[in-house]
Order: sequence, then C-alpha cells, then structure tokens
Amino acid sequence: MADTLTPPQPTLRMHLFDASGGLGYHLRALHHRRTLWAPFIAQVATWLDSWHVPTTHLVIVGPSAGYTLNEGFLQRFDRVTVLEPDPLARFLLRQRFPRIRMDCETLDCLSAGNGPQWLAQCYPDASILFTNVLGQSPALSTLPRWMDELRTALAGHFWASWHDVLSATTPPLADGDRPLEPANTLPELAGRCWRWPTEVCDHDSFGLVGRQEGLALWHLAPGQWQIVEWGTHSP
Repeated sequence: MADTLTPPQPTLRMHLFDASGGLGYHLRALHHRRTLWAPFIAQVATWLDSWHVPTTHLVIVGPSAGYTLNEGFLQRFDRVTVLEPDPLARFLLRQRFPRIRMDCETLDCLSAGNGPQWLAQCYPDASILFTNVLGQSPALSTLPRWMDELRTALAGHFWASWHDVLSATTPPLADGDRPLEPANTLPELAGRCWRWPTEVCDHDSFGLVGRQEGLALWHLAPGQWQIVEWGTHSP
C-alpha cells in the first residue's frame, strides 16, 4: 500500500463557510437539534449502539461538532482521532465531549483520488466512521471508481458510514406504520418516498458501503428532508 502513495499527504483545508457545514450548519444545529433533528439523532444512536468493533482506536471523518454523536459510544474507545476541516467544529466537539481522549489531525481523505489509500495507511489498526460526509463528497461524482477504491482501500478495516442518498425540499410520503425499509434500487426508494414530478437530488451514494443496514429520514430544516443510509463493513 505504501509503495503506491507518494508525498505530500493530502491535507485538510479550513472549511468554515461550506454550504453543507461550517457556520450555517452550527446555526441549524442550534435551532433544530432538540426538535426537528431529535428523531434522526435517536436513530443514529441506535445504529451506533449496535455497531461493535474489536478495535480501541476510532477515526471519525467529518463529525462537525458531533451533534449526532453520543458520549456512550465514544467511551468505548481508548483513542478517538477526528478528521474535521471546520476549526469551530473541532473546538465545539472538544467542549461537548471533554472526557473523551480526542486528537484532531489533518489528513484529507475525501477530496484527493488517493485519499482512501492514505486513510488506510495512516490508521491501519483503527475502525473508521464516516458521519454523513460521503454523500457530500464531490469525489463520488467527479472521480471515476472512487467508491470502489474506497471499498478496496478499507477492505481490511472495520468501517461504517451514514450518508444522505436522496434529498428534497418537499416532505416524503407519510409512512407512520413502519420505519424506512432497505431498498434494492434507488428508483424503488425514491418512488416509495416521493411521487413525481417532485425534484429529488441523488447524492450518488446509494449502497456505498456494500451492505445496507438501515435507512432513516432526517428533517434537516423546515424546507429540507434527507433519506440517510447506514452501512457497515467487517473484514
């Protein structure tokens, strides 16, 4: 693996004003974390509670300030490494979880074509958790086979991801009798949740991990809904 990589290592750039993160995201969290976001945060807690890995080191990619994380999950690990480009998020993350041993490092594993290989090489003994960032990564749509390269690079790791697969500015169909069930195809999922001609954004991340273990609705803002997929991989 190391022979295929050449320096310099891709390094995170400061992202304080990203449309999908930064200050705007912190303001959303301030207004909605205990209201609109509460059902989704509870669903993430259930997913994480069921994800058991044998490692003592966890690498979290893109957690922002950890609004969807909980201390009980983080306490399972002796060491937590954070790859987060937002300096305010890093500060708030430490404030929210002062009892967690947490290191913030600068590897950018998402924007460069060889980012997945760097991630695997730098943290060979860690479990990896992607926290709703892969559906926002431009590499999925701009770099051919990047998704396959991610799976290949992390084949020997325990890793998991929740990521948005679909989003829309209109609410999905009411489905109060049952939670979202796994779907075989993206059109099946979209057709189950919305009726055309609703404009639905595809985030190019459906089935990303290879094993779909859950879907959840995230009411991110009064005019924004996302369908989020959860998947895990064990070597």
